[in-house]
Amino acid sequence: MCNEMHRYLVLNDTSESEDNLNVKNNWKRNIILFLISQTISLLGSSLVQYAIFWYITLNTKSGVMMMVAIICGFVPTFFLSPFAGVWADRYNRKILIILSDAFIAITTLILAVLFLMGYQSMGLLFVMSALRAIGTGIQTPAVGALVPQIVPADQLTRINGINGSIQAIIMLVSPMLSGALLTMATLESIFFIDVITAAIAVFVLIVFLKVPTHEKAQSMQKVSYFKDFYEGITYIKGHNYVKKFFIFSAGFCFLATPVAFLTPLQVIRRFGDEVWRLTAIEITFSIGMMLGGAVMASWGGFKNKVHTMALACFVTGACTFMLGIVPVFWFYLIVMGVVGVSMPLFNTPSMVLLQEKVETDFLGRVFGVYGMISSAMMPLGMLIFGPIADRIQIEWLLIGTGILLFSQSFFLIGTKDLVEAGKAKAELTNK
Repeated sequence: MCNEMHRYLVLNDTSESEDNLNVKNNWKRNIILFLISQTISLLGSSLVQYAIFWYITLNTKSGVMMMVAIICGFVPTFFLSPFAGVWADRYNRKILIILSDAFIAITTLILAVLFLMGYQSMGLLFVMSALRAIGTGIQTPAVGALVPQIVPADQLTRINGINGSIQAIIMLVSPMLSGALLTMATLESIFFIDVITAAIAVFVLIVFLKVPTHEKAQSMQKVSYFKDFYEGITYIKGHNYVKKFFIFSAGFCFLATPVAFLTPLQVIRRFGDEVWRLTAIEITFSIGMMLGGAVMASWGGFKNKVHTMALACFVTGACTFMLGIVPVFWFYLIVMGVVGVSMPLFNTPSMVLLQEKVETDFLGRVFGVYGMISSAMMPLGMLIFGPIADRIQIEWLLIGTGILLFSQSFFLIGTKDLVEAGKAKAELTNK
């Protein structure tokens, strides 16, 4: 059975390999279809994520409970990422994305049915969040590795910027829809929406998206996951810019934990527990992200990608500090919007940096390790910051982490390997 699954994952769509020359000509059609499917899927997932997170926040008002929720949503991704990265390099990436979307949909359907049967407990929400994270852990490295397989290298920044804007729009719409639905319908109703959107996304990928399997996945391979993962780690160790980028990313994710996850709790404690306030901070953040994505799609950032990342880190740190001291809610919203603008300015060039510089056969494993870092550092941050948030004011956490994030921007500028890797190809050629 395992051998048949291996054969299916590797050989499915290999008949399309003869169309490899047409992929470059059809890349616009392919990326549009891919982004449509992922946007539909993301909308449903975002509705569920906001609904679960707000349900826990409003019903417990506890930093510890939020910590448990965040850990359940990240830890499975951490343990799965080493395998998911290998799978993304070994197997058909489109099929992996389809399978992960289907798994998330089935898990959410089970959750909805259990809620309808009366099993409505916090523990069940935590378990289902962990299961949904498994699907996300498989999907993330596959998506990261598939995009440069579809898009020409000189279009990666623009496409990632557009994708960032789309995600921001989803983040803008999702909290409003989720907040409205929570006041008019039951939680399980939102779960069914995710099932439907995932089914549509899978249908689009299966029927319309035609992407040949990448070269390594076209040949049958002896399964050796740990060997492949070790080769990926060796590749990272042998490329200083990747290694130092991951070290920086680990620190950034850890320090960004309070601004990412504790600000809703801060708003409830400081300004009031009305649902519209939680919706407002998500909306302003999403508007900022949408603007930041549009900026990256049109401007593209500085010639050196690391300089753009450093600017984003500088702004994020300054704004995190400001969120700890602003006295009125409307000004708080403005600062949160600026944080949103800075996100695409960091995510887009960092994603393109890896997509451009890392060899195709190692992309999945590199993104897998990147997923491990992201999924490990934020739960670690919540393990520390969550309980502390029940003992001291969240404002002090934001002030402290803001100063450290601000300082990290200078680390980026001062790291020669990263600055060299961030240079445009034309600049490197001229040298």
